[in-house]
Amino acid sequence: MNKMSITPKGLRLLLAGVLVMIAGYILLTGPAPVPEVFNYAMFDWRRLVAAPLVILAGIVVIVVAIMGRREKKEN
Repeated sequence: MNKMSITPKGLRLLLAGVLVMIAGYILLTGPAPVPEVFNYAMFDWRRLVAAPLVILAGIVVIVVAIMGRREKKEN
Protein backbone atom coordinates (compact mmCIF):
# COMPACT_ATOMS: atom_id res chain seq x y z
CA MET A 1 0.00 0.00 0.00
CA ASN A 2 1.44 3.36 -1.04
CA LYS A 3 -0.54 5.86 1.03
CA MET A 4 0.81 8.97 2.64
CA SER A 5 -0.90 10.42 5.68
CA ILE A 6 -0.76 13.89 4.15
CA THR A 7 -2.18 14.75 0.75
CA PRO A 8 -0.42 16.70 -2.00
CA LYS A 9 -2.69 19.64 -1.16
CA GLY A 10 -1.57 19.36 2.47
CA LEU A 11 2.07 19.33 1.40
CA ARG A 12 1.54 22.51 -0.63
CA LEU A 13 -0.13 24.15 2.37
CA LEU A 14 2.74 23.00 4.59
CA LEU A 15 5.28 24.55 2.22
CA ALA A 16 3.23 27.76 2.05
CA GLY A 17 3.14 27.91 5.86
CA VAL A 18 6.90 27.49 6.07
CA LEU A 19 7.39 30.25 3.49
CA VAL A 20 5.07 32.56 5.45
CA MET A 21 7.03 31.86 8.62
CA ILE A 22 10.32 32.58 6.84
CA ALA A 23 8.84 35.89 5.67
CA GLY A 24 7.95 36.69 9.28
CA TYR A 25 11.47 35.97 10.45
CA ILE A 26 12.83 38.18 7.68
CA LEU A 27 10.57 40.96 8.96
CA LEU A 28 12.15 40.51 12.40
CA THR A 29 15.65 41.16 11.11
CA GLY A 30 17.21 44.57 10.96
CA PRO A 31 20.50 46.35 11.17
CA ALA A 32 22.93 45.09 13.76
CA PRO A 33 22.74 47.26 16.89
CA VAL A 34 25.72 49.32 17.93
CA PRO A 35 26.20 48.89 21.69
CA GLU A 36 27.28 52.51 22.24
CA VAL A 37 24.19 54.04 20.59
CA PHE A 38 20.58 53.38 21.60
CA ASN A 39 18.56 52.57 18.51
CA TYR A 40 14.80 53.17 18.54
CA ALA A 41 14.44 51.01 15.41
CA MET A 42 14.30 47.91 17.59
CA PHE A 43 10.90 49.11 18.84
CA ASP A 44 9.52 49.49 15.33
CA TRP A 45 5.91 48.41 14.61
CA ARG A 46 7.20 45.98 11.99
CA ARG A 47 9.30 44.10 14.55
CA LEU A 48 6.91 44.21 17.49
CA VAL A 49 3.56 43.61 15.79
CA ALA A 50 3.73 42.69 12.10
CA ALA A 51 6.45 40.04 12.22
CA PRO A 52 4.94 38.02 15.11
CA LEU A 53 1.51 38.12 13.44
CA VAL A 54 2.99 36.85 10.18
CA ILE A 55 4.80 34.06 12.03
CA LEU A 56 1.57 33.10 13.83
CA ALA A 57 -0.25 33.07 10.49
CA GLY A 58 2.37 30.66 9.17
CA ILE A 59 1.89 28.40 12.19
CA VAL A 60 -1.88 28.41 11.63
CA VAL A 61 -1.39 27.44 7.98
CA ILE A 62 0.92 24.59 9.00
CA VAL A 63 -1.57 23.33 11.60
CA VAL A 64 -4.37 23.43 9.01
CA ALA A 65 -2.15 21.55 6.55
CA ILE A 66 -1.40 18.82 9.08
CA MET A 67 -4.75 18.56 10.87
CA GLY A 68 -7.10 19.40 7.99
CA ARG A 69 -9.80 16.98 6.98
CA ARG A 70 -8.93 14.55 4.26
CA GLU A 71 -11.29 13.98 1.37
CA LYS A 72 -12.74 10.49 1.36
CA LYS A 73 -12.58 8.64 -1.95
CA GLU A 74 -15.60 6.59 -2.89
CA ASN A 75 -14.92 3.16 -4.34
